[in-house]
Amino acid sequence: MYTWDELQIKIKQCDRCPLARSRQQAVPGRGNRKAKIMLVAEAPGSQEDQQGIPFVGPAGRVLDLLLASVQLRRQDVYMTNVVKCHPPGNGDPTPEAQEACLPFLRCETLLLQPPVIVCLGRIAAQRLIDPQFKISRQHGSWVHRKGYWMTAVYHPAAILRDPARLEDAKQDFQAVLAKLREIEEAQYPL
Repeated sequence: MYTWDELQIKIKQCDRCPLARSRQQAVPGRGNRKAKIMLVAEAPGSQEDQQGIPFVGPAGRVLDLLLASVQLRRQDVYMTNVVKCHPPGNGDPTPEAQEACLPFLRCETLLLQPPVIVCLGRIAAQRLIDPQFKISRQHGSWVHRKGYWMTAVYHPAAILRDPARLEDAKQDFQAVLAKLREIEEAQYPL
């Protein structure tokens, strides 16, 4: 297990899969290292690849809107991706790339110990919740595994493609906040 600083260096130096040859830079997770909510998406986009920061493009603006809808900001959460390098052509990250990055995601999760993990989109949900996960049917549903409460919401990029999904995503984020309150009340009853 690495420290946060060691993990950042290991991610940036990684050459475990072919994505290392096509990326501009690896994109480690970012945010509040004491956050109670961890957001996990599939992979960095092209703008994230250029800047080395998760969710800086148009999907990031949608994510900011979703967070604001429940009075959260980026500094209140921790954001990361299953895969730390941008897949060429914005394709789905290969199983090989996901496996190569999985130790990084596990380390981030162990360092953070978030009570709530929110998968942003199908790929993250299939990796963390269930390989057969269907985002259109199962978004907003909860599972408890290894001490973490996990759910999935539509990826902000999917909302850009289909703005009708925005209201579902806002409701799912309200449920995330409700779940966090429920956990906290169970831990610290009045």
